[in-house]
Amino acid sequence: MSSETGKILTTDGIPLEESLKQAEKKNKIKAFLLVAPLLLFLIITYMIPIGDMFSRSIDDKMVTNMLPKTYKAMETWDGKELPPEEVFEAFYLDYKILVKNKTAGKLQTQLNYEKNGFKSVLKKLARKQKKFEEGNYKEQIMKVHKRWRNVEYWRAIKRRAPSYTYSKYLKGVDMYSNEDGKIVQVSEDRRIHRILWIRTVEVAFFVTLFCFLMAYPIAHLLATLPMKYSNLLMICVLLPFWTSLLVRTASWMILLQQQGIVNDFFVWTGLVADDNRPEMMYNKTGTYVAMTQILLPFMVLPLYSVMKTISPSLMRAGKSLGATPAVAFFKVYFPLTIPGIGAGCLLVFILAIGYYITPALVGGASGTLISNQIAYHMKSTLDWSFASAMGLMLLTGVLAIYWIYNKLVGVDNIKLG
Repeated sequence: MSSETGKILTTDGIPLEESLKQAEKKNKIKAFLLVAPLLLFLIITYMIPIGDMFSRSIDDKMVTNMLPKTYKAMETWDGKELPPEEVFEAFYLDYKILVKNKTAGKLQTQLNYEKNGFKSVLKKLARKQKKFEEGNYKEQIMKVHKRWRNVEYWRAIKRRAPSYTYSKYLKGVDMYSNEDGKIVQVSEDRRIHRILWIRTVEVAFFVTLFCFLMAYPIAHLLATLPMKYSNLLMICVLLPFWTSLLVRTASWMILLQQQGIVNDFFVWTGLVADDNRPEMMYNKTGTYVAMTQILLPFMVLPLYSVMKTISPSLMRAGKSLGATPAVAFFKVYFPLTIPGIGAGCLLVFILAIGYYITPALVGGASGTLISNQIAYHMKSTLDWSFASAMGLMLLTGVLAIYWIYNKLVGVDNIKLG
């Protein structure tokens, strides 16, 4: 101890308090360096792609930059009737440059996302504009195709004016912003995305329910059987993990078809007539069956890991106190398995809500989920902005479900073993 300051010193003459702070700082740096590779991995593989998806979903600068004169001329146009000559002339000049630079295809694709039929109209304009005379561009453009006389096509161009837009998110729930800035629903015959969202949640919920009803007795049997039998049964549970997901799905396609083994069994047992075989392929029935079988191990394992820790003496104690086996089960045993139920249900539901391969192969039109729609826009229409918006909406929905679960049950109560 220093006689002058009254502070405790180390052997190096440094105050003990300062020395402890330095040691704590070094420990924090070491801890950070240990987790830095994992943090870097998460940033590169998770945060950056999500940020890129978000920027793609709201970025509309491509169209704005391709039609600068058009959007400048459209600033005073109210959108109620066909635009004046100045707008037609500006559009002609902008589009002429795009055709000359061989970048008109990008504009055609982007505007076709906004209004169906735009691509063919613009392609025809690219062929005909070489014969245009100077002046009176409005009349000349409208002669190219009758759709140029439809004000809706010009409104579609104006809707793409802002550099950043949330229109893709509105489209994901079958809505759009009209010329007055009001958010309205699309026509009833075009409302498909809400149906897909509801169907996705419905399929994920029922698959989770079916997995729970099937996995609970299996997990209980695994936890109570002698070791040599439970190990054999565990191999049967884990066996699907050793088989490709595509192979398992293709197997269900063979089993569930109208001339497949399942229907043959129904006919053989007399449950159905040979000429009245049920359709279990290319509908939600096939999706339920295949997804339940594929995701079943993800429910069994969390349940088994919790049930294995429950002492059999607890049930015997309940029975000794006068409870029937059913009352002892629901009052003693079942509440202790809730952490495993929560973990399994959350895991299966999140996996099911984003499933893609199985619904695509066995679901058909009525079994298509939102993930299949995202893949469709990524590969077929190449509307990556819309696909990114729906992907982020799906991610937000999963996070919302996780937050609700945490509020109602608590993530601390989850046990995976």
